Amino acid sequence: MSRFVELKSFYKNVRNPVQEPANNEIGHFNIFRVEDLWLSKHRSVNYNRRDFFKISLVTGQGKIYYADQCIEANGSVLVFTNPMIPYFWETISEEQTGYVCIFTEAFFNRFNSISEYPVFQHPDMAVIPLTTEEAIEYDNLFVKIYAELQSEYVYKYDLLRNLVMEIIHGAQKMQPAHGNKHIGSNASERIAGLFAELLERQFPVEFNNQRIKLNSASAFATQLNIHVNHLNKALKEITGQTTTQLINDRILQEAKILLRSTTWTIAEIAWSLGFEEPNHFSSFFKTRINTTPKNFRLSAND
Repeated sequence: MSRFVELKSFYKNVRNPVQEPANNEIGHFNIFRVEDLWLSKHRSVNYNRRDFFKISLVTGQGKIYYADQCIEANGSVLVFTNPMIPYFWETISEEQTGYVCIFTEAFFNRFNSISEYPVFQHPDMAVIPLTTEEAIEYDNLFVKIYAELQSEYVYKYDLLRNLVMEIIHGAQKMQPAHGNKHIGSNASERIAGLFAELLERQFPVEFNNQRIKLNSASAFATQLNIHVNHLNKALKEITGQTTTQLINDRILQEAKILLRSTTWTIAEIAWSLGFEEPNHFSSFFKTRINTTPKNFRLSAND
């Protein structure tokens, strides 16, 4: 199981942060120079998830393990990572330069749904190799962001959003890098591990305005950038169950918890667990444990 990295943990690896803003109504945003991050050379591969988005411009030699791919970087690359997919950056060369920009989804919520952009949705679009000229162009953008964050301009966060969007749109027009499938000890084990991380990342459901985004085999396959048949085969080999069975078992487990521990309506629980209609949820629940959600809640509270 990969480690989950929170913002406060990330800051422990920063020597001289520009600033450490508190999370508030505008979300969280910051930028760092790669030189100011504590990087360990030749660490063993250990995929980690973050609770924030990250855009990195890095010049140096390394390997990027993202989903089930391994991409070798030797020069300058742009890398886009989202909280859903575990990833790891293995540094090889001693010298690593560039910038790392981090932000929460809330920073863009009033303007764009940042997670919907292809560079954050698909691992095969997340790593962009740069020519010398392109590296200079993007370095200038990151320098602007770095300087602007320290300014006293009242509307600087609006400007920062625009600069970040310029990086995103520019990258999406470019050709992404293509890596080799990271087989490791066993390809099916890697896929099963990544699937489990994605599944568990959605739980627990703590608020009735929180909704799981991935609740079907095809949705998980799309997120992992593999064919749904490939995903099913890997999970069947490792767990003995299909993708749909594993998803449904976890949703059922969460449904029982919510029915026992909250006063949410059946409709609110159904919506939070990805069902479009309450009756679909009730049918799903009754088919599996031979009782309705309402009766289950009543018996649990007796």
